[in-house]
Amino acid sequence: MGTAGIQRTTYDAVQRSKGAPFVTRRPAYFSPAAAAQDESNARGGFGEFAQTLLPLEYTDWTEESAAHVHACYIGDWSSLHKVVVRGPQALDFLAWLGMRDLSRFEHGRIKHHVQLDGHGWVASEGILCRLSEEEFLYTAGSGDWLMWQLGEGGWDAEFEDVSPERFIFGVQGPASLATLEKLTGESLRDIGFSRSRMSRLAGVPVRLLRTGISGELGYEIHGPAEQANEIWSATVETGRQFGISQLGLRSQPVQHIEAGIATNGLDYLPASILTPGAPTQFRTGRPGGSYVPENGITDYFRKPAELGWGFRKGVPGRDFLGRDALVADAAGGEPRRILVGLHWNTADVVGILAASLGEGDLPDPMELPRGRGPVFDQVLVDGLPVGVSTGRTVSVNLRSTISLCVIDESRAAPGTDVVVVWGRPGTAQREVRATVTALPFKPDRRRTDTSAL
Repeated sequence: MGTAGIQRTTYDAVQRSKGAPFVTRRPAYFSPAAAAQDESNARGGFGEFAQTLLPLEYTDWTEESAAHVHACYIGDWSSLHKVVVRGPQALDFLAWLGMRDLSRFEHGRIKHHVQLDGHGWVASEGILCRLSEEEFLYTAGSGDWLMWQLGEGGWDAEFEDVSPERFIFGVQGPASLATLEKLTGESLRDIGFSRSRMSRLAGVPVRLLRTGISGELGYEIHGPAEQANEIWSATVETGRQFGISQLGLRSQPVQHIEAGIATNGLDYLPASILTPGAPTQFRTGRPGGSYVPENGITDYFRKPAELGWGFRKGVPGRDFLGRDALVADAAGGEPRRILVGLHWNTADVVGILAASLGEGDLPDPMELPRGRGPVFDQVLVDGLPVGVSTGRTVSVNLRSTISLCVIDESRAAPGTDVVVVWGRPGTAQREVRATVTALPFKPDRRRTDTSAL
């Protein structure tokens, strides 16, 4: 049995055993490139991304989390759910399910597909790529909401979960273009931002997508799981002359915060968790942090405008799931919150990091470069709650501790001083001074003009 067959067999076993106790709930499920990655995983550490076990570090997190700014990295996003939707009404269904306009959706184009529930909360979001006239690929932390909605609606379309048969590698950073052009042996400068096309790497047909999860020039490689090891190794070898690093799971989420991108399941909880379309790949459990919700689980949900995904000119007239709720919100004039960045006071952060070397009660520890799982921290001004901070991370590129924050619009001006409460309720909480900043934290280079390089 080849790599693809092993991936499918193990993936199906994982899906069947979701509710079992830990020891028996599933076999270990690795990336299809696990053999190639293991050659550099000298520390032997693994972490879980969705249901997949990935190396935590190849060298160290400080080097790996800076690679996308100074050179480039190759990282493994094969854990993402990969769902193909095809059929005569596939486009109609996707246009109804997502809030973005798909009326001008050319072949090879990529769209950020934000999916809402009936209350206007974000239920799922990911990348939608048009493969042909009636075939689309949705990649996200979870495609369960899409698959459930398609099954409920009676559309003339079908889905296929192709997750174990395909890999997704990210190659991001200023040296990504040179690395991939050397590897493919062809110019890739015709691939504009949010576009894709087919190419060949190491003789293997792959789809190259120009994406921007790092806030830098970057690409995704989508290809068959059977050749994942070969392509990972070839990319690493070719990229050596350009300074490529292999990106471990420990550093993977850092770039999202620097780029001002909220992550499903980390910076907010998807509204789909209350439905049969709940994301089966996400871990269950209570979020960490100092924030105490007043209205239950929905306080962890977000409207699209709160994450920077709203409409500039008001809610459009076309029909999509959740539209009526967004219209009602606008008509009601409910208080608006928007997404900003926070720079945390270095002295206050150092005090928490060094607390175990001093006296007194110990606050919750700070993992470096950031914690695992969703953490929501209360943000105050003059002792009153004004927002919620998520994604606290140490950025070696900025030499600062940063986070995202959904905050009252009246407090969102850059330079505003706030306080973040660090630590779970009942622990030795600390107050950390912070300053509001505009997003992204560093210049946005996703749309770099490659014709000038």
